[in-house]
Amino acid sequence: MSAKRTEREAFEVEEARSIGNRQRRIRLPIAAMERFLLRLNRELGLQQGTAFVRFVTDAEMKRLNQKFRNKKKTTDVLSFPSEARTRPRGLRARARKLRGVYLGDIAISPTVARQNAKQFGRTTAEEIWVLMLHGVLHLLGYDHESDGGEMEELELRLRRRMGLGG
Repeated sequence: MSAKRTEREAFEVEEARSIGNRQRRIRLPIAAMERFLLRLNRELGLQQGTAFVRFVTDAEMKRLNQKFRNKKKTTDVLSFPSEARTRPRGLRARARKLRGVYLGDIAISPTVARQNAKQFGRTTAEEIWVLMLHGVLHLLGYDHESDGGEMEELELRLRRRMGLGG
């Protein structure tokens, strides 16, 4: 038997986790990222495993942004809900309704996150945590492009509560 994992075996191991890392440019503390995602789920009233976060290369993020948003540039975070969701009336009610439901996937570019972190005076890890929060809120149905500031206000409140600043 080969000591080398097949691609399928590697995928199954990754699948059992809530986070996958498909980039090598920026070293990430994956265990800390998983702990944060677990803490975020608890804070929102969700169960573990409700979202899968994958760290991708900048080129992959650009491809995803082009394919799904028709924008020919990279971005920091993209969310892919498992199904279309209407704007929630309240976070707690939405979380109770979706408890145990798989919400979807989140793609994060650590390269862009690192650039953002420098701009906002955060560490790369803190910026990624902010992006994870942002992505989960999108999976819950929030949309800062059309909600008149509701998502931004909620996100800022949650950031403060979780010690991520404003």
